[in-house]
Amino acid sequence: MSKRPGTPPGVSTSLTKRAREDSPAGPQQQLIAISSGNDDKQKGLIRTVKRTSSLEAPIVSLAGAHGGEILSCRFDPTGQNIAACSTDRCVSLWRTYPPTTNYGFLTNVHKTAITDLQWSLTSSQLYTVGADGLLIMTDLTTGTRSRKIRAHRGVINSLDRTIAGAAGVELLATGGDDGFLKIWEESDEGKKAPVATYDFGCPVTSVCWSADGTHVFVGALDNEIHIFDLRKGELWKESLGGHTDTPTSLSLSPNGQFLLSPSLSSQTIIHDVRPFAPNPTRIHRVLTGVSAGFENALLRGAWSKDDGGRRVAVGGSDRTVTIWDVESGRILYKLPGHKGTVMAVDFHPKEPIVLTGSKDYTMLLGEIEPGIGI
Repeated sequence: MSKRPGTPPGVSTSLTKRAREDSPAGPQQQLIAISSGNDDKQKGLIRTVKRTSSLEAPIVSLAGAHGGEILSCRFDPTGQNIAACSTDRCVSLWRTYPPTTNYGFLTNVHKTAITDLQWSLTSSQLYTVGADGLLIMTDLTTGTRSRKIRAHRGVINSLDRTIAGAAGVELLATGGDDGFLKIWEESDEGKKAPVATYDFGCPVTSVCWSADGTHVFVGALDNEIHIFDLRKGELWKESLGGHTDTPTSLSLSPNGQFLLSPSLSSQTIIHDVRPFAPNPTRIHRVLTGVSAGFENALLRGAWSKDDGGRRVAVGGSDRTVTIWDVESGRILYKLPGHKGTVMAVDFHPKEPIVLTGSKDYTMLLGEIEPGIGI
């Protein structure tokens, strides 16, 4: 084995054996030499690390692109690409699998911080919203802006999209500090007016479409989660309660039956949004163990997708990501690695991979067990 320049005499470097290139595709076992010194007592200390994904390493750092806090990051629907937005007004694009590189960087997309983003479900567009009140659509095939809408008066906190109707029209929902929920049609290039608008009278912190695209769940500063009926253009009388402080984000389970809502009280609630929920309070689980901190940050949670939504994850001010088992409410993982508040979490659509974005300007990709964790 060759020695690196500057290696002291009698001391050899560590060795990592990779899986053979002709081995079958899929997760591998990596053999890692913990010590390979000349001391006979230290030789041959080998540990087998079982790989559970196709990442190039169990943990991959995505750093160096942004000069500001990362506020949102998401996998595209295929899981092949990642997009992240930041307070530096830029969007970075990354490849998930080797070589995991930053292949695109969109500069000055907004005039101020970019607060949220979503990949289009029907085209090659990326949707972003910002503190400048703008909703911007960017064509990723050319890297140019395809549409700009002055959607709100002030900060837009949340963005979600869905496909509605037999025609497959893509609808966008936005919510902002001006207290409005607004619905937009992606293909309606000739108009800049929303399809629907509702004034909640207090800042809207989060929006999330129902599975059938007929309702929008809306988290607001009044600690409630409201349900807007798009067909009737009005709110349901029933809202989802249980929070003692503002919900910071909303995320629908893969089967469309449950809604995840972290909050500024450090309490995370899973609501039962089925038409005939057995519990009249509609509270399915109350999860604890994550710290929201004192920054009033809009922490974004997520559901696992490779296992049909058996797990949920939320980042915290303690610089870790907490992952729970949904049915038992048990904490499966407390994942460290960041040096600042973890603002955003997303799960890969096909593999047990979690993506995290932080105020430390970086993202991490980490693989977890496909079944129950630790």
